[in-house]
Amino acid sequence: MFELQVVSSTPLTPLDDADDVALQFLVMIGYLPKGYDPKTEAANVQESIPYRLFVECFLGNLKRAWTVEELAAKLRTTKPTIYRHLNKLKGIDILEEVDVQKGGERKKGYRIRYGDLSKAWNFTEANVEMAMDSYRKTVDHLQKIIEEGK
Repeated sequence: MFELQVVSSTPLTPLDDADDVALQFLVMIGYLPKGYDPKTEAANVQESIPYRLFVECFLGNLKRAWTVEELAAKLRTTKPTIYRHLNKLKGIDILEEVDVQKGGERKKGYRIRYGDLSKAWNFTEANVEMAMDSYRKTVDHLQKIIEEGK
């Protein structure tokens, strides 16, 4: 299921710090809730699992595909926690699943689609356009029903 929060805002282009831009962007798209308070030993959002997963692991290594086990070990958390946050990112459609060879075994890995955030975002935009088109058809249909009922 595709799910993205869409809010009207000014671009973050005046900001030069990647962490500031990433944090605000992740809140804007709904990956991190506004006012997010990590319920772990993390002192702030930048130390939280979802933030570190996106920024350190995926943005910090755009071409690398990570297994769930590797992510859990790096972030010192459980696999269910990793899956919960991976599912949010998969819902935005910026991650891709790729096969990873680990010790002669094939495992599922995750990375930013194409190893390029900008290209990955094209998929997100296409999903938004399809969702908006579906909304438009529903609104037009509802309007037609209302008019015919009068």
